Amino acid sequence: MANIIPTMIRKFANPKVISSLPAATVARRTHFTYVADKEAPVDGPTTKMNMFQAINNGLDLALEVDQSALLFGEDVAFGGVFRCSINLQKKYGADRVFNTPLCEQGIAGFAIGVANAGATAIAEIQFADYIMPAFDQIVNEAAKMRYRSGNLFDCGSLTIRAPCGAVGHGALYHSQSPEAYFAHTPGLKIVIPRGPNKAKGLLLACIKEKDPCLIFEPKTLYRAAVEEVPVAPYECQIGKADILRSGADVTLVGWGTQVHVLLETADMAKKELGVNAEVIDLVSILPWDKETICNSVKKTGRVIIAHEAPKTSGFGAELAATIQEACFLHLEAPVQRVTGWDTPFPHVYEPFYLPDKYRCLDAIKKVIKY
Repeated sequence: MANIIPTMIRKFANPKVISSLPAATVARRTHFTYVADKEAPVDGPTTKMNMFQAINNGLDLALEVDQSALLFGEDVAFGGVFRCSINLQKKYGADRVFNTPLCEQGIAGFAIGVANAGATAIAEIQFADYIMPAFDQIVNEAAKMRYRSGNLFDCGSLTIRAPCGAVGHGALYHSQSPEAYFAHTPGLKIVIPRGPNKAKGLLLACIKEKDPCLIFEPKTLYRAAVEEVPVAPYECQIGKADILRSGADVTLVGWGTQVHVLLETADMAKKELGVNAEVIDLVSILPWDKETICNSVKKTGRVIIAHEAPKTSGFGAELAATIQEACFLHLEAPVQRVTGWDTPFPHVYEPFYLPDKYRCLDAIKKVIKY
């Protein structure tokens, strides 16, 4: 085993392996098929990258431009568990890219201090499941710093990255989606990318944002997601949803990996039911794009919200409440949520837990027949 692991790491980190993969639909996982963006977000030269390479490229550009930027976290110096920071310590030195103790509260506290001192802090929490020890630091310190200091300190230039979501074998401590916990906190910004192009653009936008940002990165997409990504730096707007497919019969809303589930569901709905679904990637959890969502629902009259996190108090509940309030007279059926169950995330029963295309298709049937 000791010999196998380094071999696997070298393989996954090898650009030649990635360049051999197609940039269209490239991988079928247990509950989704990845669908690449058809167009790059900006004009100019592109290169084929998977999502961890796109993040690595974004971090490289940020460190190169901003000499105050520091990148740190558990195992970050050798590249991190998912290889997102590979080769960056070699390029920028141990003073700027370094390991921390296994102490999430310490990572967040140090990051807050760095940001308050005027430097740029880019912190990695190795798994989103283990961000909870840092919860107090993030929601009671980082998010409130600007308010409590009367704008003397803003804790801007603080970005926290954390792998999240189902990966096929993560079970209860390595598969959770905790975005709703943090979405209740004024002062934070939260984004979740669906693939390499969004990951790089959102990362660079968060690093430049003058409020503390959380990026939850669906870990199953790190290698499954491959796209042509612009070489130059660019930013994706925080707070703006993307309409990935237009339709007039039902609105499907998701984020992260679930976007790809909904794209496949839309294909099935068209083929089996003759239903034209509009698919929207929410992209940004806080702030979220109420205008785009509500305009779509007013057009279709039906909406399904899907996410991996449990149903009770999941972020889908916030969307459903707002849609009911703003679009009540336009609705032809009750708002539907297709989510994880209100249980710990299982291991061998993961396929029964996840909101897959069949559960989403059943929800479409329900709202169409209502």
